[in-house]
Amino acid sequence: MYRSRAGVVEVLLAHMGGPFWARRDAGAWSIPKGEYDDTEEPRAAAFREFREELGLEPPSGELFALGDVRQSGGKVVTAWAAEGDVDPDAIDPGTFEMEWPRGSGRMREFPEVDRVAWFGLDEAAEKIVGGQRALLDRLSEHLQA
Repeated sequence: MYRSRAGVVEVLLAHMGGPFWARRDAGAWSIPKGEYDDTEEPRAAAFREFREELGLEPPSGELFALGDVRQSGGKVVTAWAAEGDVDPDAIDPGTFEMEWPRGSGRMREFPEVDRVAWFGLDEAAEKIVGGQRALLDRLSEHLQA
């Protein structure tokens, strides 16, 4: 999701939840995303994941494809952009369960994202995980066309 404020393009990024990301900032933010299988169309999965991760309805504006990027762990992310606006304080994130501390045998629940925020494109490039930076470049190129 992106918006324009006083001529400055801002993107909505989510800080990844869970203990691994808790003390990280640079490179610890992401577009709302998730996994899907062959039974689900990628665009439908993007809407579902937006709802699950943020607890909000996805933007109703026109979508345009940002294409695919491969993250360092090998995950391929297929992304779209749409103009919209949400209050970051309105998120109600979904949760996931994992063993924590690792090796303890105790399962704990964590939010999928622990916060969201709007960032200008330059600051977003510093915050977002490295494998997704190309998506910001593609958004900028699309908006300048």
